[in-house]
Amino acid sequence: MGYETLAKQDDADVSRVYTAAPATASDSALARRLRAETQGDVLFDDFSRGRYSTDASIYQIRPLGVAVPRTQDDVHAAIAIAREAGVPVLPRGGGTSQNGQTVNEALVIDTSKYLNNVVSLDRERRIAVVEPGLVLDHLNAHLKPHGLMYPVDVSTSAQATLGGMAGNNSCGTRSLRYGNMVHNVRALDAVLADGSAHHFGRLDDKAALAAQTPAYRALAERMTGLYAREADELARYFPDVNRRVGGYNLNELAPNLPGRHPNLAKLLIGSEGTLAFFQSIEIDLQPTVTHKVLGICHFPTFRKAMEAAKPIVALQPAAVELVDATLIELGREIELFRPVMERYIRGRPQAVLLVEFAGDNYDEQVGHLGRLGELMADLGYPDGVVEALTPAQQTEMWGVRKAGLNIMMSMKGDGKPVSFIEDCAVPLDDLPDYTERLTEVFHKHGTEGTWYAHASEGCLHVRPIINLKDPAGAPKMRAIAEEAFAMVREYKGSHSGEHGDGISRSEFHEAMFGKRLVEAFGEIKHSFDPNGLFNPHKITDPLRMDDTRLMRFKPDYKIIPLKTELDWSAHGGFAGAVEMCNNNGACRKFDAAVMCPSYRATKDEQHVTRGRANSLRLALSGQLGEDAFTSHAMYDTLSKCVSCKGCKRECPTGVDMAKMKVEFLHHYHERHGRGLRDRLIAELPRYAPKIAWLGWLLNLRDRIPGLARLSEKITGFSARRPLPVWHAKPFRRTGALGEAVAGEVVLFADTFNRWQEADNLRAAVDVLVAAGYQVHIAAPADSNRPLCCGRTYLAVGDVDKAREEAGRTLAAVMPYVRRGVPVVGLEPSCLLTMRDEFRSLLPGDEAETLAEHALLFEEFLERECAAGRARLKLKPMPGGRVLLHGHCHQKAFGVLSATEKLLKRIPEAEIETISSTCCGMAGAFGYQAEHYDTSMAIGELGVLPAVRAADDDVYLVADGTSCRHQIHDGAQRRAVHAAVLLAGQLDRRDSA
Repeated sequence: MGYETLAKQDDADVSRVYTAAPATASDSALARRLRAETQGDVLFDDFSRGRYSTDASIYQIRPLGVAVPRTQDDVHAAIAIAREAGVPVLPRGGGTSQNGQTVNEALVIDTSKYLNNVVSLDRERRIAVVEPGLVLDHLNAHLKPHGLMYPVDVSTSAQATLGGMAGNNSCGTRSLRYGNMVHNVRALDAVLADGSAHHFGRLDDKAALAAQTPAYRALAERMTGLYAREADELARYFPDVNRRVGGYNLNELAPNLPGRHPNLAKLLIGSEGTLAFFQSIEIDLQPTVTHKVLGICHFPTFRKAMEAAKPIVALQPAAVELVDATLIELGREIELFRPVMERYIRGRPQAVLLVEFAGDNYDEQVGHLGRLGELMADLGYPDGVVEALTPAQQTEMWGVRKAGLNIMMSMKGDGKPVSFIEDCAVPLDDLPDYTERLTEVFHKHGTEGTWYAHASEGCLHVRPIINLKDPAGAPKMRAIAEEAFAMVREYKGSHSGEHGDGISRSEFHEAMFGKRLVEAFGEIKHSFDPNGLFNPHKITDPLRMDDTRLMRFKPDYKIIPLKTELDWSAHGGFAGAVEMCNNNGACRKFDAAVMCPSYRATKDEQHVTRGRANSLRLALSGQLGEDAFTSHAMYDTLSKCVSCKGCKRECPTGVDMAKMKVEFLHHYHERHGRGLRDRLIAELPRYAPKIAWLGWLLNLRDRIPGLARLSEKITGFSARRPLPVWHAKPFRRTGALGEAVAGEVVLFADTFNRWQEADNLRAAVDVLVAAGYQVHIAAPADSNRPLCCGRTYLAVGDVDKAREEAGRTLAAVMPYVRRGVPVVGLEPSCLLTMRDEFRSLLPGDEAETLAEHALLFEEFLERECAAGRARLKLKPMPGGRVLLHGHCHQKAFGVLSATEKLLKRIPEAEIETISSTCCGMAGAFGYQAEHYDTSMAIGELGVLPAVRAADDDVYLVADGTSCRHQIHDGAQRRAVHAAVLLAGQLDRRDSA
């Protein structure tokens, strides 16, 4: 099966390592059988195997291949094929495990793409049956209209699947009130290694048990007998804390516990895919909570926060969560979280506790918050509570807590907060001493730790900062682990309190639970899976947690030489930026503002930010073979990235895939050259002035039958998509327009609006002049060719020409910028290039200064109106409804709110913003024949249905050129730029 037992390194050290099984006949035969006998996706190429070789842990083990089943029959078939081939099987959902549970040299069976349905819902009994690939947030969205929820609210709720949560015995923020997965699962349908399928449930239901197969009854009898034999050992060694998820839940077979029933399904919860493959999960639901309030308690020292945890818990809150100073300061450095920190964090506390009270009576919850304030005053902090009373306020602060892991991992450099002791749980009485002593252990080993999460349960996510690229890193990690786990045992706590065992903790079970219980775990494993088919070496027969050959940064890890074209110095180089991806899977979520549009449409790991970053890292380190970085396979991996920049803002570690794609395309085209279509896209700003007078002729492409199909064959632009129309009267104004009553502004006329939608620029000039500004049209001093931001060149990776265009623009606008005149643009992708890519193309003071002065049209006007400088007078729009769609870059840079605020200045207008991801056009992406279907699928995720549902008299506003075209093509509606709407509402009655 590809495992190699190595010689002893010393008397006490036997280490195993997974060796890459040869991609020869056995793998090919396995792949062929899977393709022939299942309906799902079968992925055995090096890139796919690489993408599935990591989870959110420090480990990396390449699987033999990946099966993505469409049906439950596919699951049965894949398991049977693997069993007959002697290949291990690894169940996988979101792939967000912290300790290596979802990496193995095995056939990965990924349920997240297709097996993600709610099978049944009993509203009266508050019971649901779900498939294992269903994401928690999707389940709760389904339940919300029924007034129900599933209460195990893990921080990764937007990407964690119910199957993974059951396999891991997940807990969540509010486990203090609702318990863990094991407390909220009623039954399981699962497939055993021999192919038999069973319904696992209560063992004290005699009628149900009698209806089961003889094999099931025999298995149940062995397990209950094992419990009876080991009951004393369980009482002696299993820690008496809520947060114990290590080992197997043999204690759940105890008879006659108050309010509990022996249940074989609960033994499977937390088994990490080692005992059975879950097909469906029967779960208990809870009524949604009507009212919540949040108190943010500030503490001057970390220990004071720990000492306060127990008296705060005595107030019976729903949750008490820690956010430490490190997380606070890192959050202040992240654009997405900086405003939240400014609103809710006072001064420089060393720790805050987020204390939530929840119930059906609002006044009662506010009363609890008042008692929290009294308690804090008694503890010596009379003004120590910041209250968040509205759902919007609470969502903001909980968003920081939920992103805690990713925020911690945004730390720059090779030293990162490493997960291996991060969820040890100790009694609350011991929490202050435990955290203080553990900090001393960190200092002893020359490092610090980061802390956050479940103060209510004595289960803090603590991560020492370790450089695992350094040969001294792994030994340091092991030394800290051994000392930490010994301390946990001393306090009678649990060394695995939420994130499971995996590779990190399994080898420490004997010290934690004793030899006899570890042998009992082995008996459980053998009874369910005698041949070790399911996820070997997890929980039983463990590997060494510090074996670097199992890690992402293996002993021979090195980056291939690469001369980069963009400036990556902020990350220590291109590879450092790629390595910022920690695989936590935030890019797989569906509730983000933008990220990740292509994944939302395809649900393929290949087309998510994490999958792309993994592919880049593996290629840059030579793990995908020679020349993989500039291979066609890498091009395919990045081809559906729409460069929305959503990840730049929404990924808490700041993975900027749009910028990475530019760097890649530069090197790819250097090797393979550029085709006609790429040259047409890139050179548009240069040939547009020369052919604009032929616009009437070019516009015939979509009017004469057959021409569109012919052009698709020649250029690759889809015949199903009309090309942009050339304007009969392009924007050719120059010089200065208007009087500087309120001030001056430089208008950047981008290529798209200049030649194809010139009315937008004319409208912008009218509005700016009417508001009292002198408008200078940005123009180069030494050429008749208009300015360009370089966006079209960046789209195809032509960095050299993009840099040339950026230089021309800088030279033209800097004389204005130096005297404080802002540069304003209409097209978000162009104007925001000056705030972003210019700094990587031409790093230096000029680019930084321009970035500070470059504003979108609405940003500038809203700022000026708020300051009282603009003289913008607008006519009322009685009953006028405006539906606004934000360009991805507006959302990625957090500037869409300026457009919303400015449009709300139109008297009597009603402004509604579409809540959706990308429109799907994304510049030239939606015009490309091979991407047309994906483009439309992205549009159907939100934008196009919302536009179709709008009444005919609703005004549609979209600032992006590509957005307006997508709305026209996909919904047959016309959207206008905000400048056009505002120009139409100008009140000119007082004008001279």
